[in-house]
Amino acid sequence: MALLDIAVTTLGGALSATVGVLVGGMLTRRAQDRHWLRDRQLVAYQDLLREYATFSMILRRAHLGRTAWDYDWGAWSAALMSASLVAPTAVTAEIEKFGHAVQRLLDFAAAVDTTTAPLSQEQLEQAMVAPTRAQLALVNAMRRSVGRSQGPLSTWLGGAGGRPTHWETARS
Repeated sequence: MALLDIAVTTLGGALSATVGVLVGGMLTRRAQDRHWLRDRQLVAYQDLLREYATFSMILRRAHLGRTAWDYDWGAWSAALMSASLVAPTAVTAEIEKFGHAVQRLLDFAAAVDTTTAPLSQEQLEQAMVAPTRAQLALVNAMRRSVGRSQGPLSTWLGGAGGRPTHWETARS
């Protein structure tokens, strides 16, 4: 009987340890996967917002400076796609709305010759209102997706109504 007790105790301990290692491994793997995805989301979100800031400043400077402009639209498309690949559904919906708002801006502001018939600052600011609002909604969705403790932003990014920030004005 003592031998049976020892065998059952040893077997029970070994089985418990094995189950503990397996469960711990699964939980660790799941946490690593969430951490990896969050890191990828942050990089994709940063790239998308950087590309938007880049071409919107190029477009603004071309109109206000009456100069020609060019932008690598492949980078914009890649940033949109990368963010959409790793974003949760709520963020993907905001990315789509943002993309449509940006397309309307481009249909209006990028379709004119900036050297001969540029938009005025007021026209450009008006054209930037919808993309700026969509950008704010997108950033707030991104913030919610990477951490529930992050509160929403309440002001437009890059200045109200698409007006240049102090930094953009100083660099012009």
